[in-house]
Amino acid sequence: MSNDHSPADGSGLEALEARVKEDLRFLCYPGKTWIPQRPGVTDVVIVGGGMCGMLAWFALRGAGITNVRVVDRSPEGLEGPWLNYARMETLRSPKELPGPAFGHGPLTFQAWYRAQFGAEKWERLDKIPRPMWMDYLRWYRKVLEVPVENGISLDRVEPEGDLLRLHLSGKENGSILVRKLIFATGRDGTGEPNIPGFVAGLSRQRWAHSADEIDFEALKGKKVAVIGAGASAVDNAAEALEHGAAEVRHFVRRAKMPTINKMTGVGSPGFTAGFAALPDAWRWRFLQYAFSCQTPPPHGSTLRVSRHPNAFFHFGKAVDTIGESDDGLTIRFADRSSYDADFVILGTGFTVDPLARAEFGTDADKILLWRDVYQPPADEQSIDLGAFPYLNSDFTFREKSAGSAPWIGNIYCFNYGATASLGKVSGDIPGISDGAAWLTKALAATLYGEDVDHHWQCIQDYCTPELDGSEWTPSELAAVHEEG
Repeated sequence: MSNDHSPADGSGLEALEARVKEDLRFLCYPGKTWIPQRPGVTDVVIVGGGMCGMLAWFALRGAGITNVRVVDRSPEGLEGPWLNYARMETLRSPKELPGPAFGHGPLTFQAWYRAQFGAEKWERLDKIPRPMWMDYLRWYRKVLEVPVENGISLDRVEPEGDLLRLHLSGKENGSILVRKLIFATGRDGTGEPNIPGFVAGLSRQRWAHSADEIDFEALKGKKVAVIGAGASAVDNAAEALEHGAAEVRHFVRRAKMPTINKMTGVGSPGFTAGFAALPDAWRWRFLQYAFSCQTPPPHGSTLRVSRHPNAFFHFGKAVDTIGESDDGLTIRFADRSSYDADFVILGTGFTVDPLARAEFGTDADKILLWRDVYQPPADEQSIDLGAFPYLNSDFTFREKSAGSAPWIGNIYCFNYGATASLGKVSGDIPGISDGAAWLTKALAATLYGEDVDHHWQCIQDYCTPELDGSEWTPSELAAVHEEG
């Protein structure tokens, strides 16, 4: 991968920024505010100031929904996974995808890159370097003037009449009232890191999940075991190797490495638009098949590991137990083999489990899940897929029992948790702008319907004439008398 990404000067980017602002002005952005304001109430709060959250704000503002706050617990410039637990060298997505541009060419990564580095370097670029993607998102925030409020965490949500009371901590302590809440919280936004039971009781200094902060320098000269062979597993293995680990061994439960990303094979505008309208059986079948095949790690990430002579891949190795002693860890597998390691990295991904989210408080178990609605055939069982929330078509959560927690219908799941119900439109770069348009249209319709009495009064009260009476002269028409 080339690291020749030094712009000659800033004039290209300045011209692009001027073009963005001009284009938005031509499109009458931001949209005219039309929602009646309630004193002390925010219309929409977006939790998450990364790609999804900023795009949601941009889309809502264009639709005239302007009383919106965006909060993120991370420091400015560190939103999302890109400079935190994401450790791949490049993004998996093709560089040409428009991503969060929302139909605006000048807002694409390609336009941003070309403006700084030129067409020739763009043609030579293979994949988008991960840190550069974060640079692009920082620029996206700057040029659109997205008002992300950093250092603020949402701890809990509770109903208050027809509103939601959000309890916040960090730079803002206390609570606020809001009409609608959007969770734009990424891959782990409706769950938590998947921690297998076999690490229970082990010293926390002996293992880490791939989403943790890991002191890779401390792994120099150590024997590292990596559980799993997905993208996060191989990226963390590569980091350990590049920091001087004595050896890194992947232990994979499957008999062989997955090699085909099945979801790439069905990606199309038809799939994006049509998936949510399919019967439950078809939606389940598509995702259960894709999940069971497993998404392989990227080509470049895998080579980043395998090029090291002290890297090893072992298949058919389901972990049974891990024992700990003063000398380290002993991993025992279901096939009765074992391995002695100094440190274990869990590349086991994330669960989707709304019940694990503290934000919902004691009402978390009242959220309708797929397992509550659909019972798949014996050959299509999936515990993981069953734990996804069963959403309405507008991204909102549904109650398990009517009337048990109607307030959760004011919360929008614009993150990975929406995948089973609505497809890949709320987190992945290929479909994110489609998802934002869908979310905005649905939310605008709901807000309008809730305020219909106000809008009815507005149409009656409106009295600005387009004609003042000077535009015409009335004429008399002489009567015609018919002779008898």
